Amino acid sequence: MNNQFITINNFSPHLFWDVDRTKLDLNKNKRLIIQRVFLRGDIPDIKIIFQLYDLETIKEEILKAGFLDKKTLKWASDFLNIPKTRFLCYVKEQSKQVH
Repeated sequence: MNNQFITINNFSPHLFWDVDRTKLDLNKNKRLIIQRVFLRGDIPDIKIIFQLYDLETIKEEILKAGFLDKKTLKWASDFLNIPKTRFLCYVKEQSKQVH
């Protein structure tokens, strides 16, 4: 699949159930798209992400994601070879005070 032919409709429908898919822009909304694929995507969705965006863009955007559950954070950290301490969602979680 050539990335010029990739649209939001190539992704699994469940990834964007809560947003108007027709208003998603593959460039402007790349962080949301990458985050959703990492959180809830299937293997075909992961493949599409890597056809659509280069590795550095994926790393840059996933590091800025405001939320990843612990399992996804571990997987993304291992898969992309990035220490989890560099992820914004990890830093935010660590900064929460526990009473």
